[in-house]
Amino acid sequence: MTAMPRKKDSLMPTSPATSFEDALAGLETIVESMEHESLPLEELVASYEKGSALLNHCETILQSARSRIELITLRNLNDSPLEAEASSTQAPTLSPATAETPNDDDDIRLF
Repeated sequence: MTAMPRKKDSLMPTSPATSFEDALAGLETIVESMEHESLPLEELVASYEKGSALLNHCETILQSARSRIELITLRNLNDSPLEAEASSTQAPTLSPATAETPNDDDDIRLF
């Protein structure tokens, strides 16, 4: 009795608990097998279906990560001590009369 080649059914189905790395590895395995193996049409279609599900799962995880990063960035910008300090201590503005008043302490004058 000869051993039959192991089917690619060992690829995990996507579940909410599947990590991004596991889903990506599964997707890479599917792509590699579809590119380098002579699979029957039914297996190709099944592999494509699994790959599509894994790709959607990866995209969902990435979108969630992007949203979290944007939220963290916005929160950091709103809580930034530099921004709060800049708004509380603005640089004094000179009135036109003050700007034109000569200062005898200046050694160099450009105009």
